[in-house]
Amino acid sequence: MDGADWPGWPVEDARRYRAAGWWRGETFGELLSGWAARFAGRTALVDGDTRLTYADLDRAAHRLARALHARGLRRGDRVVVHLPNRAEFVTLWFALQRLGAVPVHAMPGHRRSEVGHLVERSGAVAYVGPDRHARFDHRPLAAELRAAYPGLDLVIIDGDVTGWDGFHRLADLLAADAAPIAEPDPPAAGDLALLLLSGGTTGTPKLIPRTHDDYACNARLSAEICELGPDSVYLAVLPMPFNFTMACPGVLGVLQAGGTVVVARDPSPATAFRLIARERVTIAALNPPLVPLWLQENAETAPDLSSLRLLQVGAARLADDVARRIEPELGARLQQVFGMAEGLINLTRPEDGPDTVCTTQGRPICPDDEVRVVGESGADVPDGEVGELLTRGPYTIRGYYRAGAVNREGFTADGFYRTGDQVRRLPSGHLVVVGRIKDQINRGGEKIDATEVEGHLAAYPGVLAAALVGVPDADFGEKPVAFLVCDGTPPAARAVGAFLRERGVAGYKHPDRVIAVESMPLTAVGKIDKKALTATLTS
Repeated sequence: MDGADWPGWPVEDARRYRAAGWWRGETFGELLSGWAARFAGRTALVDGDTRLTYADLDRAAHRLARALHARGLRRGDRVVVHLPNRAEFVTLWFALQRLGAVPVHAMPGHRRSEVGHLVERSGAVAYVGPDRHARFDHRPLAAELRAAYPGLDLVIIDGDVTGWDGFHRLADLLAADAAPIAEPDPPAAGDLALLLLSGGTTGTPKLIPRTHDDYACNARLSAEICELGPDSVYLAVLPMPFNFTMACPGVLGVLQAGGTVVVARDPSPATAFRLIARERVTIAALNPPLVPLWLQENAETAPDLSSLRLLQVGAARLADDVARRIEPELGARLQQVFGMAEGLINLTRPEDGPDTVCTTQGRPICPDDEVRVVGESGADVPDGEVGELLTRGPYTIRGYYRAGAVNREGFTADGFYRTGDQVRRLPSGHLVVVGRIKDQINRGGEKIDATEVEGHLAAYPGVLAAALVGVPDADFGEKPVAFLVCDGTPPAARAVGAFLRERGVAGYKHPDRVIAVESMPLTAVGKIDKKALTATLTS
């Protein structure tokens, strides 16, 4: 572990987690080799007409690791992975793990602003993206990144690179017959395995360091609670770079159980239902905005969902009345999921009654997950009362990557992570998510840092002050609304969206409404009073 870049677990805690078996001392490269030996001929991955067995995946990852090593990638190098859902994402991820290189997970909707921050903060030496995805050409973005960050030596594109000098085609690397890796420097289980992206409330997103030991624990315990096995077939609907899709139990949990991952290249219910019927999918994971669309599509088309046993819903709070419709209408058992890329995962259990499943967001997956619910004074509140969730445990980080000042505020002196989530804990240990302390907008699971977007809005010509607030929305949970103080005619939402797009800000962060105000209401200490702004929308 590199203590200069990120704090690891105290020695005594690490020893306890190993003794308890939560940490097993295996890297993901080693795990894939073991899975390939156990499940060699079983189907690991399905993406359209592409079907990879465990042995196929193992060989492809090893061949790609050799090709990447031949192009200079080494243990500890950070690689921004900006791929959408496809088999190549999984193969690349494991190839990097074999090298001990560190994938930095970028979301498919991220653009220059977000990806540039990831490159800069992580010190990435390589970028991997598609040629085009969702009508966006990633190659000019890659060229801009390479020009802006001299340390970004290697650009790999999954698709056409004609006319782009110095870009490497991922398909060529996958097909390369590279020489064996000379002087191997294998990673250790305590090494950094990947960097996830936090929603952030400090003006820029934070990078979340996850090790092989802790992230494997995350996926394995989730898979055990979901009762996964070799007959499990998981549909990856949400983006694979999400922690939810990757390891709760997600891709990694299904593979460790010997099951099959089916890739959905788009999240539409029609695509999902077609894949469920064709591949006999048994488990899928959604965010709340997709649930009403599934219910509507099911009512209109009566698809064959007979194989679907478990539907996970997480990434944002699911409305109780919608939760109660899932099993009667879709025929699958609901599992609520509440967690964070920083660590703690909560799941409802098979033995939980319908009321618990439909009205709570689950309980921690590990006996060594420590949970506190505290009031404003920092003291623990009784069960049933609302407070901020604090947590630590074998797969919850003790600090962000290269973020010393943020870590001093975001973690207690004894290592508890301050989640910023307001919850009620029931006597059973189940948590009910009530709200959020942090200035963050949760648009259907996509976390929007208001401070970051406000910085871009303030750069719009004629804008004197800007505030972004989240307002309740039936479909997405929350939507962003911008309040602007302007010198002259205020811009329309479409003009603001075009401006943010030009600045490389992801589309989900654009305000749905823009409201001009003469001045910002202020609190007693001179800060913008966002509660007062929100109240004007409901008064």
